[in-house]
Amino acid sequence: KILLILGFLSTLAVIALIAVAVTQNKPLPKNIKYGIVLDAGSSHTNLYVYEWPAEKENDTGVVQQVEVCKVEGPGISGYSHATEMAGPSLEQCLQQAEEVIPSKQHQETPVYLGATAGMRLLSLENKNAADKVLSSVEKTLRSTPFNFQGARIISGQEEGAYGWITINYLLGNFKQVLYQWQSGWTKLLHSLKSISETSGALDLGGASTQITFVPKELYSESPENLLYFRLYGKDYLVYTHSFLCYGKDQALQQKLARDVQASTSSSSLLDPCFHQGYQRTINITELFKNPCTSDEKKQFPFSQLYIQGEGDYQKCRRNIQKLFNKADCRYSSCSFNGIYLPPLQGDFGAFSAFYFVMNFLNLTHEQSPIALDKVASTIESFCARPWHEVKTAYHQIKEKYLSEYCFSGAYILSLLENGYEFTEKNWQRIHFLGKIGNSDAGWTLGYMLNLTNMIPAEEPAMPPLSHGSYVGLMVLSSLVLVSVLLLAWLLFHKPKCLQKGIV
Repeated sequence: KILLILGFLSTLAVIALIAVAVTQNKPLPKNIKYGIVLDAGSSHTNLYVYEWPAEKENDTGVVQQVEVCKVEGPGISGYSHATEMAGPSLEQCLQQAEEVIPSKQHQETPVYLGATAGMRLLSLENKNAADKVLSSVEKTLRSTPFNFQGARIISGQEEGAYGWITINYLLGNFKQVLYQWQSGWTKLLHSLKSISETSGALDLGGASTQITFVPKELYSESPENLLYFRLYGKDYLVYTHSFLCYGKDQALQQKLARDVQASTSSSSLLDPCFHQGYQRTINITELFKNPCTSDEKKQFPFSQLYIQGEGDYQKCRRNIQKLFNKADCRYSSCSFNGIYLPPLQGDFGAFSAFYFVMNFLNLTHEQSPIALDKVASTIESFCARPWHEVKTAYHQIKEKYLSEYCFSGAYILSLLENGYEFTEKNWQRIHFLGKIGNSDAGWTLGYMLNLTNMIPAEEPAMPPLSHGSYVGLMVLSSLVLVSVLLLAWLLFHKPKCLQKGIV
């Protein structure tokens, strides 16, 4: 009877021990936090909603994008003549964010707006108008139930740095963690040659372009292009530069301004970067109104420029290459326009317009990067197609965007080859990225991570054992304890039992 009672009590003790351990270490119910970032670009504005588990705020890889909304109409810089409309243009997407985020969390959800090169140009051209646009935007954001944290124009250097943080955070490069995305992204991660290192970032917008990477060696020739970060206990010295006026839209404006200068008194321009049969009319005042082209302005005997497409890729490339001044360099090496560029290092993630254009041209879908000569021949073939054929094949795409893919493809190759000096040898280290997992590649996530201090300078504190290991250890210890007690009881009582048997 005593043995049965002790056995029963021991079993109860084990169950109680296990129950306490499981209850005490059971993960807390999901406590999700949210953040909103608006990317106010030169051609349009996107709103992004991010979420993360509150209890894992400083762990890597826990932030994910849950919503993106493209604002209807132009970028906020496009409201320079109707500044009071800039803010209200964002209302539809802000309403969408209100529906995605639980209402009880609206007040604690931070909302940020970062304006990029379009507003940088407007600020140079008309600071008063730029200030009024930002004021209108701020008024609208303050009227939402969210926690307004600021609306400002970010510098090109910030844009480059935040883009670099975003893609390396999502790729797990800061802690070398690979994530199991449902989309099969892991396969591409395994193909990256330098997954244990950070990846460089190549960003192309409408008005500016950025290149950011960690050089192999410490170069101090141009300190203004170097940024220092300490993330997760590691030091990073990052090279970054932003080329204002070298986004794809402003680069086209620059090229057209140069072409019209060379055409002397003719109001017609045969342009090799547009498809044969394509026609466009441009107002001269519009062409020369912003800081990217104003230096080229002179008096013309005509007010409009009539453009006819020629569809000649090789001639288009030669015209584009004139935008890059490779003659003047006071450093050991330069990209263009006398800007210092250390030797390229590692893999590069190319996103934003780099991805959108190359994806349209079907140059991003293969598992391994496509060879440079094949990329060039694909773009050349596309440019050679007559406009009526292209328009029929892609009737669902707006004519303005469709008509500029030939120029944009040629410009991207010129920028990467002639500007940054990528070659056939290292071309395949460029990976054109639209999304990483479920998050868009871009600067917005890095911007929010920085402003919310979500990436600590030092390694986050981690428990010595995982939840499962802890529970397993408790169970094992309990079983050992019970076994020892039973063994001790038997040892103490066995002689008496034997003695009784003998009698």
